[in-house]
Amino acid sequence: MGIIHQVYGYFMPTVNLMGAGAVQETGKQAKLLGGKKVFLVTDAFLEKIGMAQEIADIISKEGLEVVIYGGAEPNPTDKNVHDGLDIYTKEGCNLIVSVGGGSSHDCAKGIGLVAGNGGRINDYEGVDKSPLPMAPMIAINTTAGTAAEMTRFCIITDLARHIKMAIVDWHVTPNVSINDPLLMMKQPPSLTAATGMDALTHAVEAYVSTIATPVTDSAALMAFRLISKYLRRAVANGEDFEAREQMAYAQLLAGMAFNNASLGYVHAMAHQLGGFYNLPHGVCNAILLPHVSRFNMIGNVERYAEIAEAMGENITGLSAREAAEKCFSTIATLSRDVGIPTGLAELGVKEEDFALMAGNAKQDACQLTNPRTATLDQVIQIYKNAM
Repeated sequence: MGIIHQVYGYFMPTVNLMGAGAVQETGKQAKLLGGKKVFLVTDAFLEKIGMAQEIADIISKEGLEVVIYGGAEPNPTDKNVHDGLDIYTKEGCNLIVSVGGGSSHDCAKGIGLVAGNGGRINDYEGVDKSPLPMAPMIAINTTAGTAAEMTRFCIITDLARHIKMAIVDWHVTPNVSINDPLLMMKQPPSLTAATGMDALTHAVEAYVSTIATPVTDSAALMAFRLISKYLRRAVANGEDFEAREQMAYAQLLAGMAFNNASLGYVHAMAHQLGGFYNLPHGVCNAILLPHVSRFNMIGNVERYAEIAEAMGENITGLSAREAAEKCFSTIATLSRDVGIPTGLAELGVKEEDFALMAGNAKQDACQLTNPRTATLDQVIQIYKNAM
């Protein structure tokens, strides 16, 4: 029997700084990357409360100029990217620092990618479409969930088509990621819950992915353990430093897993909900996760059983199917405990839009590594089940 050749990649920022006070290293890292004039990308809220300026001051201490752009909206758009790019170019910046959650990081990645390659961000939808690196980038995380600070994924809403473009390109991997739990202490319970469930979704989809490896498995399994132990605590008390710190590690580990094993239909379908209705990504993932997982079960039932065990369930004496069912119920219980809505109907989603969204989901790059192939009708049914 001949050997089937399959090469697996492992993508990760060159430098990953973690722990209390890690943000204080930003200026030094910017200088090491050759920064002269820094373009700091954030959202309007973090600019308003002064967090962006605090980080700008840290950078300025190293003798670098900083221009702040607070135009990253939730579910950042192609317009956000090009508005930022215009300022980046006009100001003569040569390095990007993103501050925030996934929206800030993705917007910054989009700006950096077009700055390095030209054209429009829409030209890079898909997998590895860019010929050249993006501008140097440091990503500072303020939430524990998206892992956008260290991945090769960039999700941008195309306003004309009302869809989220999945840009999967190793060129959008930041040079440096920073996870400082002190920056996460003030996040409200709802955001903590949504981003935490996003991290869990990353780990689950990576663990059952068709291109999972022992390397990605090791990260996903630890993420399951940490999230099941610490997410409720972080939601209950945002000042619980241990919970915040461990959730920061959990989301980084989940990011390591999916950055290399990719994702599946939860994300492919959630992207459509975000693009069509402008809904919170983590909430959409949390609602869809048990339903997509149950659909996927026949594609890799043993893996779902292992997830249940990693999340603290006793599966001794159970069949693989019974243990997998425990996985689904455990995820649903965690979601409910942290206050995630129970169905898409609560978010204003309409069944009349399912066919269009399902068709777009089947074109999303994330569905390529799902463990079970889905027809259009099956994707529509999953949406219905999640109502």
